[in-house]
Amino acid sequence: MQLTNYPWKFIWRFLLQKFLHLFLLLLAVSVLTFVLVSLSPVNPIDAYIGSDVMRVGAEQRALIAQRWGLDQPMTTRFFLWLGQLLQGNLGTSITYNQSVSEVIGDRFGASLALMAIAWLLSGFFGVILGILAGAKEGSLLDRIIRLYAYTLASAPTFWIALLLLTLFSVQLQVTPICCAAPPGVLLQDVTIWQRLQHLVLPALALSLMGVANIALHTREKLIEILHSNYALFAYAQGETITGVIWYHGLRNIALPAITLQFASLSELFGGSVLAEKVFDYPGLGNATTQAALRSDVPLLVGIVFFSALFVFTGNLMADLAYQVIDPRIRIGKSAS
Repeated sequence: MQLTNYPWKFIWRFLLQKFLHLFLLLLAVSVLTFVLVSLSPVNPIDAYIGSDVMRVGAEQRALIAQRWGLDQPMTTRFFLWLGQLLQGNLGTSITYNQSVSEVIGDRFGASLALMAIAWLLSGFFGVILGILAGAKEGSLLDRIIRLYAYTLASAPTFWIALLLLTLFSVQLQVTPICCAAPPGVLLQDVTIWQRLQHLVLPALALSLMGVANIALHTREKLIEILHSNYALFAYAQGETITGVIWYHGLRNIALPAITLQFASLSELFGGSVLAEKVFDYPGLGNATTQAALRSDVPLLVGIVFFSALFVFTGNLMADLAYQVIDPRIRIGKSAS
């Protein structure tokens, strides 16, 4: 009975350490984001007023500053925000005049569909291309895949997005040029086909970057496996390279692939900011850009806060997935 319960002690300790790290991470990113945005040269009052900035007098500017608490020192505003956060309130967005929670909730639904498609495509095609390149080491196919991966790994997301937009939307005219719905159509009236049409280019722009990294790492790991002693022994027993990959390679290349796949969530979130801006896609990335341009401190801090939770969840899922894929690294296994 004691041996049965023993590993759970390590699991709870592991989860406790993870959530402690999460608390420290959220505190650090909140403070840093709040300070950096507050010190931004963008005047939040001017950004709030917009094009009518020359028509607004000093009294009206003072009222606007008082309305959003901009007349308070930075430290005072931070502790007021922290007090609201402890009550479950992320504050009110200056840009959208809504609670930050509502803005994130409304926008994240659109971004989630975009990032989920890009995440699945990058993982699937990255592993496939990595296996093909590793199995055909030194061949023409291997060189083509490596050239593709190295080229895209060094290319900015917004540049890839602009190329795709120019090719498919402007020249070929086979995909919509922007947005998440046809002009004049409400989101609730958009069909699944229309939604997929507007998702395909942003998702493709995001997935191309993830494919390159996963393909390169999968290739290197597979080459290492195919040159290992147990693979050479399998060849001597008459096993084919396909059999070695199937019986010995897949499980061993799965761990680094999963690590990269879940670790790419932060890059995926950052890339979505640029991709959504290029395609004018109304997701969380677009809201991040607007918050930065308007020095919307509550919204930007809330989005950074939420993105940290998002990335932490992905990393935690990767750690837990390890226990299923490779029993040798299960928590508490060596101690028991």
